[in-house]
Amino acid sequence: MSTLPDLRYSDVEDALRASVRDLLADRCPWSAVLRRCETSEPYDMDLWRRLAGGLGCAGLLVPERYGGAGASAREVAVVLEELGRAVAPVPFLGSAVLATSALLACGAGDGADDCLGPLAAGERTAALAVPFATPPGAPFPASVHAEGDRLTGRVVGVVDAVVADLLVVPATGADGPGLYVVEVGGSAVAVTLRTSLDLTRPIADVTLDGAAARRVAGPESAAAALDAALVAGAALLASEQLGVAEQCLETTVGYVKTRYQFGRPIGGFQAVKHRLADLWAAVTSARSAARYAAACLATADPDVRVATAVAQAHCSEVAVTAAEECVQLHGGIGFTWEHPAHLYLKRAKACEIALGSPDRHRAALAALVDLPAATL
Repeated sequence: MSTLPDLRYSDVEDALRASVRDLLADRCPWSAVLRRCETSEPYDMDLWRRLAGGLGCAGLLVPERYGGAGASAREVAVVLEELGRAVAPVPFLGSAVLATSALLACGAGDGADDCLGPLAAGERTAALAVPFATPPGAPFPASVHAEGDRLTGRVVGVVDAVVADLLVVPATGADGPGLYVVEVGGSAVAVTLRTSLDLTRPIADVTLDGAAARRVAGPESAAAALDAALVAGAALLASEQLGVAEQCLETTVGYVKTRYQFGRPIGGFQAVKHRLADLWAAVTSARSAARYAAACLATADPDVRVATAVAQAHCSEVAVTAAEECVQLHGGIGFTWEHPAHLYLKRAKACEIALGSPDRHRAALAALVDLPAATL
């Protein structure tokens, strides 16, 4: 029988959290995030370079032989918790998690390892060219066709593609599915920004018109590599959702202690206490689910798909609930653009459908644990 992982944060994880939190507090206060949302450049690439290169966060999943930190998904989860707390406008999920995981899953010898060093150092960014809503276990995409070393097709709703230097593109050719690396730039690759609910994490459409590409995984491994990236992304996204929920809870508790009505803090009213107590319990259980998913991913535990489905089904809804309570319990100020509550609500709602909706993950969980399908 396998030993259950220790879900407590290690000293290394605590030190990493402190470093990331200090950087975000200095470079990414919510007021700066809100100002950036009003500009044509939603990403803070200076912050990204400090986070990726300065702190080495972009290379946490990358082995040391490729220039990375050789850490694990547990450390990545800690970073995502802090990024969720700050709704930081950086391409960490798309580049350091999704695209990097896909390249790592391709294996050595196919050319994927050539991309990992620059990505780990923060010198380049990448995006996985699939719709952001794609869940683990989805069929291999057929929207891009490969003819030799040229790709043609269109992918909608790609996360972090706007600032990507490289695209990791699933495509089908005459011999079957493959994963290809495409350099962004030139007339053959067009990245078009779409209107996004979450202004801190834009999505874009990618159009390829005979774009030059290098295949890094062939028919024997491409589908498995793509699915591994989607599993990693979904498992670790739960930690970002946990960070969003924790920040919303802490902000709201702090506010109700100081906001007075009828001569007393509104936090003293029993109805408010009950709502926040229920939210605290939900966030606590979300922390356990997210930590377990990250721990399973870090050790390649056979339970990783079950843990991922549980974490996504639960953490998605907890993050949305926490953000909604944050807006409502802040009263009138919580509904204004000048207050950061809407940033968290938009991030939570966008993440709720990212990499599979809660219902999709519950259906996957039912199949994984042999529960009968619901009948209507």
